[in-house]
Amino acid sequence: MEQMMKIKKIPAKSHAGSWWGFLIVTALAGMLAARATAGVLVAPSVVFMSDHNRTGRMTVQNPTNAPKEVSISFSFGLPESDSLGNVNITLQDSNVTDTRSALGWLRAFPRKLIIPANGSQIVRFVASPPKGLADGEYWARIVVESQEGVTSVPTASDNEQITTKLNMIMRTAIMLKYRTGSCVAELKLNEAEASRQDSTVEVVVDLSNQGNVSYVGILAARLLDSDNKEISSNDLQLAVYHDLKRRIALPVKYGNFRAPYKVEVSISNKGRKDIPSDDMIFGNDILYTVNLN
Repeated sequence: MEQMMKIKKIPAKSHAGSWWGFLIVTALAGMLAARATAGVLVAPSVVFMSDHNRTGRMTVQNPTNAPKEVSISFSFGLPESDSLGNVNITLQDSNVTDTRSALGWLRAFPRKLIIPANGSQIVRFVASPPKGLADGEYWARIVVESQEGVTSVPTASDNEQITTKLNMIMRTAIMLKYRTGSCVAELKLNEAEASRQDSTVEVVVDLSNQGNVSYVGILAARLLDSDNKEISSNDLQLAVYHDLKRRIALPVKYGNFRAPYKVEVSISNKGRKDIPSDDMIFGNDILYTVNLN
């Protein structure tokens, strides 16, 4: 998966009381090989397009025994982090200022579909980029919404009895990447800090993307003693679009280990299994050692 994170949606303006008509439940954005949204499976996890092939495709599958109403749209949202390395995505449909946004020149066919029970359908994408695009990668989110059905929820007030029908909708958003010209992946490690938190060592790395494409790789960390004996290790999948902080936790195990301890941090975009090698843009590797505070 590219990232495991929370997705938020910036709501559009609506008429007063219109929220009675629907309830949106937002899914986690784990970039799995097949994504589930309200019982609908979506693959692949990332759609790649380029100036050599301006079309793409995605399969939407309904593995349930009831028809599913599905809609396809586009938003923009990149992984963002706070000072503690917590990551989230905020989806935007308009007022996007990022120069790498592909919103506005992407189309989906069809945009609305009804998938029968245990059926599937292919959704195709077409890019019509403006002339003079700078080399590199451009991004958008494919938003897949699947309607669950209608649930009656009785609500009461002092003056009247109201029964409200809530349409349960599930949403997931997968990344679309459009590439043009010469594409370079390069990552910079600005800083790494390690601190002891009870029985865990927490490592926060501060990263900057120096290339013109997203840096997709694996962040790994090892907790070592003064004799370079490994106490524990952990890794996570990484996707850096601009600047990002990530946190990784290492358990402190008891044994024949000698202080002082240190953490070895390594980053590479080799070894990813979830993205075909033909779609990977390989860049630099990073190896860094930080002393435990």
